[in-house]
Amino acid sequence: MTKVFDSDRAAGFGTQAIHAGQRPEPLAGAIMTPVYMTSTYVQDALGENKGYEYARGKNPTREALERNVAILEGGSHGFAFASGVGATDTIMKFLKSGDHVVCGENVYGGTFRLFDRVLTSFGLTFSFVDTRDPQRISDAVTSATRMIWIETPTNPLMRLTDIKASAEIARKAGALLVCDNTFASPFFQRPLALGADLVMHSTTKYLNGHSDMIGGMVVTNRDDLAERLQFLLNSGGAVPGPMDCFLALRGTKTLHLRMPRHAENAMACARWLAKRWGEERVIYPGLESHPQHALAKCQMSGFGGMLSVEMGSKANAKHVLDRMKVFSLAESLGGVESLISHPASMTHGSVPAERKVAMGLTDGLIRLSCGVEDIEDLIADLDQAFIGL
Repeated sequence: MTKVFDSDRAAGFGTQAIHAGQRPEPLAGAIMTPVYMTSTYVQDALGENKGYEYARGKNPTREALERNVAILEGGSHGFAFASGVGATDTIMKFLKSGDHVVCGENVYGGTFRLFDRVLTSFGLTFSFVDTRDPQRISDAVTSATRMIWIETPTNPLMRLTDIKASAEIARKAGALLVCDNTFASPFFQRPLALGADLVMHSTTKYLNGHSDMIGGMVVTNRDDLAERLQFLLNSGGAVPGPMDCFLALRGTKTLHLRMPRHAENAMACARWLAKRWGEERVIYPGLESHPQHALAKCQMSGFGGMLSVEMGSKANAKHVLDRMKVFSLAESLGGVESLISHPASMTHGSVPAERKVAMGLTDGLIRLSCGVEDIEDLIADLDQAFIGL
């Protein structure tokens, strides 16, 4: 468990991103947090140590990352994990057999797979609902509901959930509200300030931003949840290595520089696509045509770098995917490079076909993660890829 310090909160977001949670290296004064490659720590005497015993429990490099992201999220405690799914799995260990979870129907495919195909075997039950409507969340709550899991914007349909309304429903139900904030990042959205109990990230994505590590993060303001998370993290062992933490911490230092460019490029691409292909086929919260544009403006300070396009058929989708040159066909998102994917067969390949149909995830949908390249090159790439359609 890494608790943050009040002095880290005094500065602006950019200054916090670069400095928060980090302390001068005591031996040589290194400006960068060292990569503490160690599995154990020498103790001064029996029962006496410097706060570290075994690296599964604590590592100084990991702690620096945890403090940094916690402060960026406006939280008091941060916990780093080996992956976003590892973070999700650990959160679910707050629950016991017989507990019920209300979850958004359009969440990351790996989240759905974990919930539906793994955790149901341990006696947890799930209701997957369209969380765009808070009433549907409320209607799904039962006397056994102990957690509400939301993702906003969602992957890949870019649907929004009202975080404040969800928090109120969770409070009335005596349940925890967990928000996956991966798509927005703390630069554009602060779920804790809107009432969430836990905020989860795949640090692989925007927080790292360079597509060179795998990791997860959970942030909370509640001391009781933090104590339990530390116990579960140490007991379950889904911890990241120090080098991955170093890479993620390097990434957060430029988060405030990258996110505006991601959003700027995504908006330009969305507007081009809306003009070329039709605004009803382009799904981006920053467009006024998005049905939840008003909510996006209310709870987000920017619209992010992700957008999706309904191509109308798998053949049309394949036509575009095969022709892209700057956008690379790959899973994942949030890196400095632009990526394009086919969610139905890639990130959401494990979701049953009938569920995909029910939520509107078609074989014709493509998802774009707009990087920070020159926008002229991204538009030119789209332009040549759409030739023939």
